[in-house]
Amino acid sequence: MEKAISIRLDEQAQEALRTLTGSGRSQSEAVREAIVELARRGQRGDLVAEAKRLSADREDRTEKARVARLMESLRAAR
Repeated sequence: MEKAISIRLDEQAQEALRTLTGSGRSQSEAVREAIVELARRGQRGDLVAEAKRLSADREDRTEKARVARLMESLRAAR
């Protein structure tokens, strides 16, 4: 189900919208694409933060090293 929304744009947002619609994209398409892209960036940012947190976790690094050694020993046993 599509939902209509109404927003007020400041000058910076208006200029950005003009840029996004300059190639023939409708305002609605530009806004939808921008919202989806921003959400994706947020998810990637969450993943980056999680990776940094895990790389700083000594126990996690120790466990990763243990698993890597195990995997290497299994590969060498072939």
